[in-house]
Amino acid sequence: MEGLLMLAGLVVLAIPIAVIYLLVAVSGLRTRIAGLEQRLAEAQTAVPAAAPETGEAAKDDTPDTPWERGKAAQSPPLPPLAETAAARVVAQRKAGADAVDTGAAASPPPPPPSDPPEPTPLMRFGAWLVANWFYAVSAVSLALAGLFLVQYGIENDLFPPTARVLAALGFGGALIVGGEVIRRRYGDGVDTATAYIPSVFSGAGLVSLFGGVAAARLLYDLIGVEVAFAGMAAVGLLGVGLGWLYGPLLAAVGVIGAFAAPLLVGSTVPATSWLFVYFGVVAAVGLGIDTIRRWAWVSVLSVALGLIMGWLTVLGGDLDLVLGFQAYVMVLAVLSILIPARSFRPDHAGVLVHAFLRAPKGDRPAFPTWLALGTVAAASASVVWSAAAGAEPFWMALVSLVILSMALIYWSVSGPALQDFALLPVVAALAVVAREGLDMGPVISAFADAYAVTPEADYPMAVSVLWGVGLLLSGAMALRALRPGEGLIWGLAAALTAPVMAITLEVTWQPALTIGAYPWALHAIALAAVMVGLALRFARADAPERVRASLFVLSGLASISFALVLILSLAALTVALAVTVLVAAWLDRQFKLPLMQVFIAVGVAAVGARLVGDPGLGWALDAPLWEMLLAYAGSLAAFVASLVLLRGLQRITARIMLDTAAWSTAGMTISLLLIRFLDDLLPGSNTDTHWAMGLFAVIWLGLMLVQLLRIEGLGGLFVWVRGLLAALFGLIGFGALALGLTLLSPLLAGWGDDVAGPPVLNTLIPAYLLPALLLGLAAWRVRQPTLRWGFGGMAVALLVYWAFATIRHVWQGPASMELSNGFLQPELYSYTVAILLTGAVLFYQSLARNASGLRRAGLAVIGLAVAKVFLIDISGLDGLVRVLSLVVLGLSLAGLAWLNRWAQMRHQPN
Repeated sequence: MEGLLMLAGLVVLAIPIAVIYLLVAVSGLRTRIAGLEQRLAEAQTAVPAAAPETGEAAKDDTPDTPWERGKAAQSPPLPPLAETAAARVVAQRKAGADAVDTGAAASPPPPPPSDPPEPTPLMRFGAWLVANWFYAVSAVSLALAGLFLVQYGIENDLFPPTARVLAALGFGGALIVGGEVIRRRYGDGVDTATAYIPSVFSGAGLVSLFGGVAAARLLYDLIGVEVAFAGMAAVGLLGVGLGWLYGPLLAAVGVIGAFAAPLLVGSTVPATSWLFVYFGVVAAVGLGIDTIRRWAWVSVLSVALGLIMGWLTVLGGDLDLVLGFQAYVMVLAVLSILIPARSFRPDHAGVLVHAFLRAPKGDRPAFPTWLALGTVAAASASVVWSAAAGAEPFWMALVSLVILSMALIYWSVSGPALQDFALLPVVAALAVVAREGLDMGPVISAFADAYAVTPEADYPMAVSVLWGVGLLLSGAMALRALRPGEGLIWGLAAALTAPVMAITLEVTWQPALTIGAYPWALHAIALAAVMVGLALRFARADAPERVRASLFVLSGLASISFALVLILSLAALTVALAVTVLVAAWLDRQFKLPLMQVFIAVGVAAVGARLVGDPGLGWALDAPLWEMLLAYAGSLAAFVASLVLLRGLQRITARIMLDTAAWSTAGMTISLLLIRFLDDLLPGSNTDTHWAMGLFAVIWLGLMLVQLLRIEGLGGLFVWVRGLLAALFGLIGFGALALGLTLLSPLLAGWGDDVAGPPVLNTLIPAYLLPALLLGLAAWRVRQPTLRWGFGGMAVALLVYWAFATIRHVWQGPASMELSNGFLQPELYSYTVAILLTGAVLFYQSLARNASGLRRAGLAVIGLAVAKVFLIDISGLDGLVRVLSLVVLGLSLAGLAWLNRWAQMRHQPN
């Protein structure tokens, strides 16, 4: 309690500064208004007649909201600026015409003198402080006098409790009466000698009245709850009336003093829940003053002090205080919305907050919108914090947030500016559920221990109730979205809220561990059924676009997928997710639902994650063959079928995702089948061999190619994500390929196994030929020139490596493949023949395609063969073999030279 007294002292010390600053601001506004009125009067005196009212100036400028109407009521209407400007232009033209008639040259009018810079708030504060500091000190002194009168009677036991309360009430009433007498007789304007004095007296009297009622209830229990509430309401109404008659000083003294009264008077008693009622009445008084006089700072002061005092009350309190605090902050949020609107149907219109934050140079949202946003956000955060105090605060928090969410969903119909933060309590409700699960609070502990303690216990309903809360909020948002003229945002919120609640429960509560997978999956299926029903309803409402219907179809498919995750095995789940992708493509084909692309993209990514990561390639190598085929071949079939269904539709994203997924899945399936086949065929472990590295490289390089193709098709922000994935997959794939070419190569080292299989059809094909073909495919599909040349060059190099190793295996056999064993003469001749055949094929293709580049490549390869013959082969050949080799080489080169000449003459222009 000493800490509360210290805080109260700080608040009291801050009162003069805050009040003075606010009064300075009001004084500055009055000065500016007086200056404007003087300038307008001078302009009207200089211009004898105003221009006739135009259609633009005559338009209806009636304020749309009570806030704007209240602001307009504070000052008399000003002359339209258009009339003054028009009159000035007419006068200038007339003066110019007279100058032309008299022969005098009309000089342009001098520019209007620039206004002197307005004084800053700090300058106004200094000037006012020098002259009027004693008003604030007087208000504080008188307010404290009434409160300390009660405290003095307590400490010295001079008066009975009733007399103490009556003394405080009498003192407060005397101050108010005195202030009113001074105001009526001498006035309260800034130009009178008694300026601010009536406000000082009446404000201090209000504080004393609040303190007397609080003491009668909280200290002495002289009155019941109903009488105390009625008394505080009466003082509050009196404060509203006085706030209308007096200036802002009275409002500041009354609001701050009323909030500080319980701290000073009730410092010797423990806090009770009725303090929240008291603070709520005081906050309502402050908001009421603002809604009449439109002093925005009074509302800010009332809400801010209301939240601060609520937090100070609940800190260290018992369970009852927590429950009262939750109800209090929710009521405070409601009051901050309704009182400025002066209606049970808010009319907050104008600029949305998110639109202003995105483009701050335009119009600003009105003050009531900012006030409601701040209060709802603070109240939601306060409820989330207090929900961890126990089981009852958890459910109380959830009920409070649901009620506030439902209210804001429908209040934002008449007050569209409230749409920006109508979802704040929804997010807070999800946060309450997630925090309970992460902290293992009492509610989730009771739920998880339901069957552990008593196996025959009744079915625990906590998760089902929370699931129903998400469904209730989605239903309310869906009904709001069905109203005429509503956009996409409410449909999206309705389609997401219930599934997000279910996902939150799955991640933080894990209901399947308590109630079982099948009962929890039934919740997901029921949610899917509801979403399908909403999809049908929105399809009828939005025909023929059906964009919002697509959102609910997506939500239903996601719920079905979630149920499948819970109950199916690894292979079956992978196929089931692929089938949902197929269903999404079929729905798009049948009903023209463009947003199905979103589900197709997410579904393809989910299936790909399962095929690669969890359960992934490791599971596919050890699982039964039929399960592996079910997962991989089944997913491949679903992707291909989905591509067929989308044929002819403008679904670029979905087609790219499905196309690349089909290619990568096909590559993974073939590679896994080869690995399993060779693993069954060959003895021992086959994971550290050249062919295993080649197949691993095919899988990961295929995944790299998929990411590169998706980058080209999708673009945008995901380019960096796709690029990082492509780099990671490529690093793994090229790393495996490098191991197969070096440490595990049969040509360079004996660490890996020997080549298995007959000549040509052996393990060199999966080790080097398949990666070469995949890189060739990458060079064909990728559009980026640098990548195309890089992949093409690596594909050619791998193809040459495979051909060289294959020829060497033919002549040397699997046991002597290492290069350190030397070369045989027929082996060298075979290399020459292979190079010549390659050059001939390239040359033929150049003739068939009329490609000069291929012809030059063919000539280069043939030149390589000639160099090999004269530099290497001749030294190893002798006898007729040498002669025959040179004869064949010469005749071949002569024929190729004739063909080259014929091709050049054929394609020369005439």
